[in-house]
Amino acid sequence: MKRLRIGSGSAWWGDRVEPARLNAEHGDLDYLCFETMAEATVSAAQVRARRDPDFPGYDTYLDDRMQAVLPGCIKRGTKIISNQGWINPDGAAQRVTHWLRELGARGVKVAAVSGSVITDRVLDLTDTILENGKPTSTLKDSLVSAEAYLGAEPIVEALRQGAQIVITGRVADPSLFMAPMMHEFGWDPADHVRLGRGIGLGHLMECGSQVTGGYFPDPGFKDMPEPWNLGFPIIEVEEDGSAVITKLPGTGGAVNLMTVKEQIFYEVHDPANYLTPDVVVDFTTTQLEEIGPDRVRVTGIGGKPRTPTLKVSIGCMEGFIGEDMFFYAGPGALRRAKLAKQILEERFKIVGLDAEEVRIDFLGLNAIHGDATPKDLPEPYEIAVRVAARTKTRAEAVKVGREVDGMAVSGIAMTGKRVPHQDRTREIIGVWSSLVPREKVQSSIAIYES
Repeated sequence: MKRLRIGSGSAWWGDRVEPARLNAEHGDLDYLCFETMAEATVSAAQVRARRDPDFPGYDTYLDDRMQAVLPGCIKRGTKIISNQGWINPDGAAQRVTHWLRELGARGVKVAAVSGSVITDRVLDLTDTILENGKPTSTLKDSLVSAEAYLGAEPIVEALRQGAQIVITGRVADPSLFMAPMMHEFGWDPADHVRLGRGIGLGHLMECGSQVTGGYFPDPGFKDMPEPWNLGFPIIEVEEDGSAVITKLPGTGGAVNLMTVKEQIFYEVHDPANYLTPDVVVDFTTTQLEEIGPDRVRVTGIGGKPRTPTLKVSIGCMEGFIGEDMFFYAGPGALRRAKLAKQILEERFKIVGLDAEEVRIDFLGLNAIHGDATPKDLPEPYEIAVRVAARTKTRAEAVKVGREVDGMAVSGIAMTGKRVPHQDRTREIIGVWSSLVPREKVQSSIAIYES
């Protein structure tokens, strides 16, 4: 029976590069897949593209990742699938061909999969905002971008056309990993049983080291060997969709029943009906078995026919946040922090801060749990005061940093202040969801050659 080895190269934009290089050089992989997008990635990229004419529109770490993994992948014949194209898959694909030529790898086909961005027609294709039931037309004045979640099929088509590297925009995370299964095993897009297994396995892989011990350790309760050296996962898939999850020997972390179970339920609201563009997955029938050190066999994931719609992520401008921080230490730190809070609240009134929300939190004491923080905690020896306001305009958000700067000499005793930096404001991108008929979203494929 044919077996496919697929490795993870990243789980988000800021993920580490070294484990991907190790997988490329030592993983004996058929495919290496990179997931680098979050919900707001496309919207943030659109905002940056408007502000920065030199921004290429693709993953800012594309060069780092390709330089790290291309030598190993070329040597071993490993194909690459990645959504690092963001809002410019064509530009990203052309950049990859540049690095291939630098390495002397000629004649390598790189595909760019586009079509997910539907900003110009999203208000015509959608009706209702899923989160609040309001018409999507209410987002017209704040709309930044809209992208539908494509599935695996355009990637499969690119592989059929001979692409050895496929760069996409918005594609559902697990679809990146299932596409090679569909291509290599010849799975029918209507075979929801096998596709359910494939997407289920892709879900286990999409968050990278979370299934090998990342986001897992809790010292004394859930310990993990060498958490500084976590290996990214590798999955060995058989033609019927059963698989073994493992990692490279000698890397840190672990693959066991606990890590796999935690990842199965990560961001899954209904385990019996996990909606994706390709299939509806049923995790309730999954069977797991540890068959050796760092080897967990996964079988029995269920699948149901896919829905007639695709999810659309709609990014909107929703104002600005102004934020800054200062510090107190030693006896009386909390007492001074409380007075500093009162001073800032009064000064915000004096300068007429027009904010939709203002927060002044004491990091290390109440910044996470707020009013639910126990009242009888021991007196802290040091306090960081974080000040943030959400405003409609950048000019109002700037007032936060200006008033915090004044605390350095117009505040109270022993105020520790960071060196002021010019811009302590950031734009808020709100993300809303809707549904679009899948036939209204058409992908396109461009092939480039090194």
